[in-house]
Amino acid sequence: MYITYVARNWFRNTQEKTQKKEKLMKKIKNLTLIAAFALGFGQAGAKDIVDVVSKSRHFDTLTAAVKAAGLVDTLKSRGPFTVFAPTDEAFSKLPKGTLENLLKPENKEMLKEILTYHVVPGRVTSCEVKSGEVSTASGKHLRLTKRWGRVYAGMSQVIQPDIHADNGIIHVVNRVIISRKQYTVLSKSDSGATCDTLGDIVDVAAGNKSFTTLVAAVKAAGLVETLKSDGPFTVFAPTDEAFAKLPAGTLESLLKPENKKQLANILTYHVVSGKVMSKDVKSGAVKMVNGQTAKLKANKKGVKINNAKVIKADVLTSNGVIHVIDTVILPKKK
Repeated sequence: MYITYVARNWFRNTQEKTQKKEKLMKKIKNLTLIAAFALGFGQAGAKDIVDVVSKSRHFDTLTAAVKAAGLVDTLKSRGPFTVFAPTDEAFSKLPKGTLENLLKPENKEMLKEILTYHVVPGRVTSCEVKSGEVSTASGKHLRLTKRWGRVYAGMSQVIQPDIHADNGIIHVVNRVIISRKQYTVLSKSDSGATCDTLGDIVDVAAGNKSFTTLVAAVKAAGLVETLKSDGPFTVFAPTDEAFAKLPAGTLESLLKPENKKQLANILTYHVVSGKVMSKDVKSGAVKMVNGQTAKLKANKKGVKINNAKVIKADVLTSNGVIHVIDTVILPKKK
């Protein structure tokens, strides 16, 4: 027994040391990347957005895409513009064949639509960003999220903010911001099979037998289309067992048509705007989609939201992430 105890402690300590080392290496990598950006842009000098981007070695793909889409003159004009600029690494995360398809002459209009979806009219610094939807140069709305000092544009994270140009400002992002519809059209490999393997939040929940009640409730509340939209969203998803903990008759009452508004209020109290992975959760109050706040608690034991415990974290979907919880959380009565 003593040998088992010692071995278990040794294994736990080794794991903790490995995790600490991985976190340290990640921080060093991020600092190195930021330093590289700062050095590259400092050498480029303050010129227009196209000049600044084209003189950085991190944006060869973006520069080629801007040229292919015929947007050079636009992004050289007076503006001002706020550009969420994907790095070469961000473009490399697209499914195989996507970038090649985008750069084809016959897809010029779609490429232009995608790139202008990364452009917001006006000069918006990271300090001025507020959570909510903004109009982009493509005519579509982009959801910006500011949480715990980080800025997110759609499902991408700003990894280097506030790079100034004469005609605007650049925020470097780690992912290409692309709608799921465009993603599906363009992510076809030579075999013709789609690479869009992740379902949306509703699809993933519906495909899991632990969420039968949740899926039924989402349908009854009229939230299917919302949770199928681009988002991104973070959903704290109660299991069937969690719903079974509610007082007798509560669930049946909530599913009645006359209680649709109340049900929607409860379900949206389980949703946070933006994609928040468990490692990014910090203890404190968080605003839910229904407008009320919930209390998050994160420590070595895991993550809790109000009185609910996250029993499975980071279930990825095409429009966000799901954290499975063991209890239904209820908003305050208005």
